[in-house]
Amino acid sequence: MSDTLPDSHAPETTGRFIVTFREGGQSDALAALKKGAGVAKSRLMSSAEFSDAGLNLEQLPDEGGVILEHLGIAVLRMDDAAAGTMAQDAGDDSAILAIEPEGIMYALGDTPAGGLSADYLRGFRDAADMLYRRATGAAEDDAMGAEIAAAFADSTAFTWGLQATKVATSRYTGKGIKVAVLDTGLDLKHPDFTGRSIVSRSFISGVASAQDGHGHGTHCTGTACGPRRPGVGRRYGVAYGAQIFIGKVLSDAGSGSDLGILAAIDWAVANKCHIISMSLGADVNSTSVAYETAGQRALNAGTLIVAAAGNNAQRSAGNFGFVGRPANSRTFMAVGALDANLRMGNFSARDTVRTAGTGVDIGGPGVAVYSAWPMPTRTRSLNGTSMATPHVAGIAALWAQASGDRGAALWQRLITTARALPLPVVDCGRGIVQAP
Repeated sequence: MSDTLPDSHAPETTGRFIVTFREGGQSDALAALKKGAGVAKSRLMSSAEFSDAGLNLEQLPDEGGVILEHLGIAVLRMDDAAAGTMAQDAGDDSAILAIEPEGIMYALGDTPAGGLSADYLRGFRDAADMLYRRATGAAEDDAMGAEIAAAFADSTAFTWGLQATKVATSRYTGKGIKVAVLDTGLDLKHPDFTGRSIVSRSFISGVASAQDGHGHGTHCTGTACGPRRPGVGRRYGVAYGAQIFIGKVLSDAGSGSDLGILAAIDWAVANKCHIISMSLGADVNSTSVAYETAGQRALNAGTLIVAAAGNNAQRSAGNFGFVGRPANSRTFMAVGALDANLRMGNFSARDTVRTAGTGVDIGGPGVAVYSAWPMPTRTRSLNGTSMATPHVAGIAALWAQASGDRGAALWQRLITTARALPLPVVDCGRGIVQAP
């Protein structure tokens, strides 16, 4: 069995750079940018100009960029050589903490939109689970495994995930809590969301609406905040009383830039969202100062960011993958995927970087997860750490309502109340998330 760290994919870049300012050092940083790269403040748009409405990327200047005021981060164009020189001088002793190339993120899921059927997924799950057990020599007691599987199976009333996380018996709804889902958007005409309080914004250039033409975002929003009584089928949503904020940061093809994602985080913080759910990422094993800083400043503002660990493992073949960006940020709560037997999904990434805080923090239901899908399909089942993440985000909303915890305190509440499992910490952190 191999335990070596697989090579990450080469980061895809856009040609822009992300500049992270030291806390309280924005004026000095802007002066340094003007001197070192010729980037004048007049060429930089500010997210403050849009208040809590969110940045309009259509107004982004061709030359220059934008300052995300709530995060203390700028995304801009500058000469490559100047960026390289200034990056060498960046650090804790500088007004600029880091200068990094802007990259591309993707929706994380092992099933593309319009792709495989639920029956295929169930067959894949069962085959992968059998291969994994054989390859690893797992010695679970079959009778106990059957008992657990029977306890956590979809019923006519609830998905197995809502049962395994105790959402099905929780009296909390997420009322008064704001949950932002940053993804491919939401089917805004989906009948299961009729009458809900939804604020939506597109952070994709050239796309005016947060309407979901992919499906991934609708599925994730359904799990995090779907209805108590869907029009058809079993209940699949966790925080059915929460206010929903939809940030379309990924196109209908399932990809988006760091600028749109960071701008949406800035927007969610400006709107005082309590939880941000991000089922997106890139198979890059290095951490990002920009995302680390954004996560910390969000926590300081009372916003917890929950992110998918990644689907780059193939455990049945001895490949445990690695937690990708941005979930590998120490200030993001990284989520691994569990199946109905409370074993790791074959695809779920393991912490193999061995840097404190960059690994998986908690597990959630992520195999054969039934949730909303754009009409006319209405619902479907998918696999992925993407599906586990909104379970955690929705349950975070329940705990935020129940306890009043915010930011770092809410993080602690989630991991201290998780159900411990007989699995390595590098796989699912403190265990499977549990509702109050």
